[in-house]
Amino acid sequence: MSGNDVTSTRVAILTGGWSDEREIAISSARACETALAAAGFSRVDVLDVADSSFLSALTSGSYDVAFVAMHGRYGEDGCVQGLLEILRIPYTFSGVEASATAADKSLSKLVYERAGIPTAPSRTLGAGERLDAAAAAGICEELGLPLFVKPEVNGSSYGITKVRDAAELPAAVELAGAEGGRVLVEAGVEGTEITVAVVGNEAPEALPVVEIAMDSDFYDLETKYEPSELHHVIPARLAADVYGRAQELAVRAHVALGCRGASRSDFIVTSDGTPVILETNTIPGMTETSLMPDAACHAGIGFPELCRRFVELALEGR
Repeated sequence: MSGNDVTSTRVAILTGGWSDEREIAISSARACETALAAAGFSRVDVLDVADSSFLSALTSGSYDVAFVAMHGRYGEDGCVQGLLEILRIPYTFSGVEASATAADKSLSKLVYERAGIPTAPSRTLGAGERLDAAAAAGICEELGLPLFVKPEVNGSSYGITKVRDAAELPAAVELAGAEGGRVLVEAGVEGTEITVAVVGNEAPEALPVVEIAMDSDFYDLETKYEPSELHHVIPARLAADVYGRAQELAVRAHVALGCRGASRSDFIVTSDGTPVILETNTIPGMTETSLMPDAACHAGIGFPELCRRFVELALEGR
């Protein structure tokens, strides 16, 4: 931790926006506002980027740092980061390039593969592409069943379908591409679902591994926002070498993508102990039920201290 006192800085928490995850982002922002106050910050404002007065409030507020509490489109894909770069306001979490790369599931898979991080076989479909029965059967033969069908750029499990039969695939593709983007069709990997949070800039470190225990087919919206004690097992019930490997791969993903401040990578650990990466979140959820704060707590880092650390990392080297 830095020895510098950052609590005198003026912080703008950027939240809201227009994505499917607007309300979740606002919940994160309010939780971070409370945490920063508990950490000793006295000048913290919450700004909704969808408000007509947002830009004038941001540019006239003499803010020292922006705390980005936005999820999904416009917040996690490099858009708001580009605005902050133009305004020369330091901000929490990753920059434009890393944010855009991590948000694009197909592009991030290429980065993972180049970094030697195991990924599931997949196929990317173009925007607006539709499948007939023959095309659906061909993809199922190529990738096997079950499949997961996802919007190429989105978060928080919106538009994701688990496909168990080729007949289900065309409708799943249509749902995932409903907003006009490309669609990722990915082989379903069976095993234990885990997530690994990473904190840091030049010397990032992994937090304790969280195992996600659930009855649903995948970590869907309903499961994500239930009380954390129902689904978070910390530390994950993995063999010591697998546990360490998952942490190492999460740090490798953080570095390969060029992340700053924090990231959280999701994996499926297969029966042979291989962590297969699913995706990396560059702005992890920051509500009371969120995975990163829970992992940090088990590492002895309280929520106020975690939020303070993010401000320090945003200002590091500035």
